Amino acid sequence: MQWETVIGLEVHVQLATRSKIFSGSSTAFGSEPNTQASAVDLGLPGSLPVLNEQAVAMAVQFGLAVHAEIPEVSVFDRKNYFYPDLPKGYQTSQMYHPIVGAGEVEITLDDDVTKRIRIHHAHLEEDAGKSLHEDFQGMTGIDLNRAGTPLLEIVSEPDMRSAKEAAAYLKAIHSIVTYLGISDGNMAEGSMRCDVNVSVRPKGADAFGTRAEIKNVNSFRFVERAIAFEVERQIELIEDGGKVVQETRLFDPERDETRSMRTKEEANDYRYFPCPDLLPVVLDQAYLDHLKTLLPELPADKRARFQNELGLSAYDANVLATSREMAEFFEEAYQVCGDAKQAANWVQGELSGALNRENLAIHQSPVSAQQLGGLIERVVDGTINGKAAKEVFQALWNGQGGSADEVIESKGLKQVTDSGAIEAMIDQVIAESPAQVAQYRDAEPDKRGKMIGYFVGQVMKASRGTANPQQVNGLLKQKLDALL
Repeated sequence: MQWETVIGLEVHVQLATRSKIFSGSSTAFGSEPNTQASAVDLGLPGSLPVLNEQAVAMAVQFGLAVHAEIPEVSVFDRKNYFYPDLPKGYQTSQMYHPIVGAGEVEITLDDDVTKRIRIHHAHLEEDAGKSLHEDFQGMTGIDLNRAGTPLLEIVSEPDMRSAKEAAAYLKAIHSIVTYLGISDGNMAEGSMRCDVNVSVRPKGADAFGTRAEIKNVNSFRFVERAIAFEVERQIELIEDGGKVVQETRLFDPERDETRSMRTKEEANDYRYFPCPDLLPVVLDQAYLDHLKTLLPELPADKRARFQNELGLSAYDANVLATSREMAEFFEEAYQVCGDAKQAANWVQGELSGALNRENLAIHQSPVSAQQLGGLIERVVDGTINGKAAKEVFQALWNGQGGSADEVIESKGLKQVTDSGAIEAMIDQVIAESPAQVAQYRDAEPDKRGKMIGYFVGQVMKASRGTANPQQVNGLLKQKLDALL
């Protein structure tokens, strides 16, 4: 039997507010445990929440960015459950009237095929604290610094049909929230994580299978690996005569497997009811219009502009537009050099390779966009060739010069385009290579093209890599053919 995978994601995005969603406590990462938890976060008697307006604005901006319906009224509810890191005994969330309604996100797959993934809704909620097990033998420590941190939970429709689609969707959400500046998207610090709902069904069936929810997956790669394992597990279970149980599972990246955590709860298990301490949130059109004016150019629009106005391929446009920082770096370099394709090649090639080797983000690059643009400009205008350009880039990376022009001058890398000088070098190489000249003369005409490479290499060596390769090739062919 052939099987179809059905996937939906619940993405939890930590909003980049300086204070928590219902208190003035700091949201800064990395502080000492329990130093950023106020009476409100602890749920102490008599403490009352006050909604952070910035969290509302960020949630609405996300809704506008994904072309979602923005309801006029949204309501906070209490989700009741007991857990040691939830001191109030409930989580303030939005069950029945979320702040963002139905929307959609376009994803791009490896073969440049696009697909629209529907968003069911997105709602605001507070995060819980954190249970710590590794430092306490036989005990569990509780850190409530995260308690009350504002989250936007983005719930997709079950529209994804493969692990690659799910990873592409998660990357698209990451790209949107970082473009908007509403989250840093740092998955290692917990700023973005997701719950993955996976089920399988016979190909062609309309009804969904029983789903398992994989909790708190915190990397694009882990999402793909968790889904791959879970799909195989469910198919094997069904084909062996068993039944998939609706449950919550955890992904173990070391063993590359999911394992059962608890039976999946239904909504009524949480006894949701409207929070009596918070008024409904009412948004008027003027407020929405104001937030719309603050939206930056978003990834999809930037991709389209890179293709239509700058002439980049769909692949280049997609890679460059995925990250706002990379897109801005590319555009600044392009403004200097005036050649979009060359700028795209250098940003994705030499620069990205160096950043990956050093494990640096693009904003940490030792080579600025202005410097890279200046280097590309000298390649475009023929001042230096490709080999010399890489040497200049390495020098700039190592801080050996403030600009490409300074490095070119100090290292004597300016490309030789003087025909007379190149001819003199060619004549010397031919004179010193009688055996290779004889081989060239005796070779079949269709094989001489490959043999000319030896002479090109010798001329480039004589010029210390500064001779114009196109001129070298052309003049060499003329002189060697004249000896036939």
